[in-house]
Amino acid sequence: MKYDIIIIGSGPGGYVTGIRASQLGFKVAIVEKENLGGICLNWGCIPTKALLKSAQVYEYLKHVDSYGLKAKEIDKDFSAIIKRSRDVAEGMSNGVKFLMKKNKIDIFDGFGKIKAGKKVEVTDNEKKVTEYSADHIIIATGARSRELPFLPIDGKKVIGYREAMNLPTQPESMIIVGSGAIGVEFGYFYNSIGTKVTIVEFLPNVVPLEDEDVSKQFERSLKKSKIKVMTNSSVTKVDTSGMGVKATVNTKKGEQVLEADIILSAVGIKSNIENIGLEDVGIVTDKDKILVNDFYQTNLPGYYAIGDIVPGPALAHVASAEGITCVEKIAGLNPEPIDYGNIPGCTYASPEIASVGLTETQAKEKGYELKVGKFPFSASGKAAAAGTKEGFVKVIFDAKYGEWLGCHMIGAGVTDMIAEAVLGRKLETTGHEVLKAIHPHPTMSEAVMEATAAAYDEVIHL
Repeated sequence: MKYDIIIIGSGPGGYVTGIRASQLGFKVAIVEKENLGGICLNWGCIPTKALLKSAQVYEYLKHVDSYGLKAKEIDKDFSAIIKRSRDVAEGMSNGVKFLMKKNKIDIFDGFGKIKAGKKVEVTDNEKKVTEYSADHIIIATGARSRELPFLPIDGKKVIGYREAMNLPTQPESMIIVGSGAIGVEFGYFYNSIGTKVTIVEFLPNVVPLEDEDVSKQFERSLKKSKIKVMTNSSVTKVDTSGMGVKATVNTKKGEQVLEADIILSAVGIKSNIENIGLEDVGIVTDKDKILVNDFYQTNLPGYYAIGDIVPGPALAHVASAEGITCVEKIAGLNPEPIDYGNIPGCTYASPEIASVGLTETQAKEKGYELKVGKFPFSASGKAAAAGTKEGFVKVIFDAKYGEWLGCHMIGAGVTDMIAEAVLGRKLETTGHEVLKAIHPHPTMSEAVMEATAAAYDEVIHL
């Protein structure tokens, strides 16, 4: 069969690309080896947020007295929490199936491999091989948990994110290696429901990609919630021969041996680019990524790549945007290239973290003269009323022209607030314009205005 576009992978890169391509009038097929929606819908973004919501509700129930309420015999059901998460994922995957049917996109179940001559070979579960051709082939195969040589994942005692959201029983203790979004989100979930959690981070700060003020605030929050944090530390050896696991950790003070029921490896991701035919057709890769231009064309005409397998942030919303840009370029719509300096990042632990643009350190390194403002949620009426006074909003502006260089938030609901900064930066909004844009009171979002006022020495509520 001949198609206009064949997409390999149905994650938030692949399925969104398929829908946009169909809207543009292309005949589209998607190859998926497992579940529609990919890792994000089935084992990543969506089901993890379901777990985190259960943890959040449980924490609320444990502290109802602080809201003037009374409740007795509050407990959790680990199996039911896991089941709810899986049900949410299944519902979202079924939603993608509906969208595929609505947009007349053909789905081929099986492992996709690109061939010369703009062909895709699909091997199904019965090992039957079928070949399809297209004018354009888009690779969107995503990524998986990265394994370190000294920390091989066995799926039982040493696990990745996929196993972490589907454990048969709740562990009493857990060591998490890595304090990026995956590590701290699972740390929050398991700690909230009673698992003793230790986080080991190689770098000096937890959530090391964030602004330093955010990292330090978040580390205080972790310790306040009784999570043990070990920075400047690395796991050098793991012993799984006993009932649990023993991890040898190299720290500034020397080696320590930690014991736990299970270890979660959260040290990043590995691109799924093996055995998909890249070498056979001559597509160029570098450092585990497929090299592409601004519109995701590889070095080989008619072959494209998007998402976690190309350079750039490995985020679901980035993959979707890349796919839309890719097919709009194919359709001749002349889209503008994605601005990778204006990609928001979100971490859904408690408190939440959200950021976009330059950190204060990065802005200084680039030579900007800065105006920096912070507004703590402890001074927010809405946060006080909600009982969520932890955290702050930090804004960074260029002192000369008022350009909004960066915005960094930590606190309740900030992942829903960061879009204001993304849109403002996209529209080249200045600090004075943010300050004079009236924000509703009382809301958490007015902290953005207040932080901007602090940067310009006009803050009212501090």
